[in-house]
Amino acid sequence: MTAELATIIDFIRYAASRFSAAGLTFGHSYDNALDEATHLVLQTLQLPHDLSPAYGQARLVAEEKLAVLALIERRIKERTPIAYLTGKAWFAGLEFISDRRALVPRSPIAELILGGFSPWLDDREVFRALDLCTGSGCIGIAMASHYPDWLVDLVDVSDDALALARENIEYQDVGDRVRAISSDLFEGVRGERYDLIVSNPPYVTEDEYAAMPAEYAHEPKLGLTAGNDGLDLALRILREAPEVLTEDGVLIVEVGESERALVELLPEVPFNWVEFAVGQMGVFVVDRGDLVEHADAIRAAAQR
Repeated sequence: MTAELATIIDFIRYAASRFSAAGLTFGHSYDNALDEATHLVLQTLQLPHDLSPAYGQARLVAEEKLAVLALIERRIKERTPIAYLTGKAWFAGLEFISDRRALVPRSPIAELILGGFSPWLDDREVFRALDLCTGSGCIGIAMASHYPDWLVDLVDVSDDALALARENIEYQDVGDRVRAISSDLFEGVRGERYDLIVSNPPYVTEDEYAAMPAEYAHEPKLGLTAGNDGLDLALRILREAPEVLTEDGVLIVEVGESERALVELLPEVPFNWVEFAVGQMGVFVVDRGDLVEHADAIRAAAQR
């Protein structure tokens, strides 16, 4: 059957059809079979993701066909995320090395980075930024790449994730402005001050994790789960962030589906929930002043 496949377009179409028929879950960088198929084929052929459609009729040689077909079968049989199969993922317009040491880059915070964090930073100057729970380093490295005047620290408790983040720092050639620090949240950066803290911490509940599709089992559980309500890390961040934020500093955190639980737990805190192109996605923005004002309530919630 596959002997009839010849061109780049043929293999993309074939992969997309196979992925759809297999009932795969698309939640790692892409949300549909066609985009995943395009990524797989172009990455396997060492071609750019924005390849001109004019090359779609280019024919594959026998060795290339075998390589593409092998990855298609692995994606279906193993349910391995496409980024882990190809070793690369795209985030905020940049290519990152991706493997099982950290979650596949996919946060909606990429839209904030590309949009200049508007309106949240419109009237603020940023000199130093912190990417907390950095994983692969994609958020912090993207900030440094798009805002070359910023100095950015990447923090994670996982040595494996930090090793990958350091590879991505080198891959994106931002080592003069980005450093990776081993730390359990803010422990390793006490005494530092940041104008902006951005974090995509673990926020999946244990029940949600147990029900997740097979694709997510390939990612480190440490980067996904955060207790029974998904807020274990988020509440610690809210409590401790004022110590390392500048006076006019801003905190941005992704909590995903745990948004409702957070609002119910801290109804008095004025979280600003970001509206993305596809709607609200569980990312809040809050000023340091508001964290200080509601410190008692946040502390009590964290202790509970």
